[in-house]
Amino acid sequence: MGEKRFSMQEAIKFGWDAMKNNLGFLIVLLIIAFLIENLPGFIAGYARSDFPPVSYALYVTGWLLGFVVQMGLIKISLKFCDGIKGQLDDLLSSFDILVTFVTGSVLYFLIILGGILLLIIPGVVWGVKFSLFPYFIVDKGLGPVQALKASAEATTGAKWDLFLFGLLLGLINVAGALCFLVGLFATVPTSMIAYAYVYRKLTGEGRTKAMHIDWGI
Repeated sequence: MGEKRFSMQEAIKFGWDAMKNNLGFLIVLLIIAFLIENLPGFIAGYARSDFPPVSYALYVTGWLLGFVVQMGLIKISLKFCDGIKGQLDDLLSSFDILVTFVTGSVLYFLIILGGILLLIIPGVVWGVKFSLFPYFIVDKGLGPVQALKASAEATTGAKWDLFLFGLLLGLINVAGALCFLVGLFATVPTSMIAYAYVYRKLTGEGRTKAMHIDWGI
């Protein structure tokens, strides 16, 4: 496969424009996502001493819901890239591929761990190489191994760019956190949409214009 490249500036601009045009929806989305993912853990903290089994069950529930929410955010981000109206319901629409996603995440973690044990640098390289696996699972319905292979193929010739892009998104979100955390409501959606845009570019499905979508919020 030939080298594939993407423009970091173009990806950030796409994410920024999509965020600005749909800020109300995205703020509500992030708040709901945070509550779904963290509320079971908060409740478990209070129930830990009096009802240990219930507490453990809530912790596991929160952990699994975190994966579901992650898939939902990926799905919504991809819809932005495709100019399709997403829904808040998309956050909890991927239970059917939860086992696949969790398995892929465990395999991804083990790959990175193995790379770190091999003097760290392979862990970084493999982390970037297989980083798109969640998108292939959510977008294409691939199995965990197939998604990892697809990510390896899609990132061929673009690993260094992806590594730098990840650092750039990290710095953007640090800047958002420094703005009394309120800035994260702008930087987190920008980052997740920009990364989905890069996925579309590397798979040859990228759009060239951020669309304004009337979300009704």
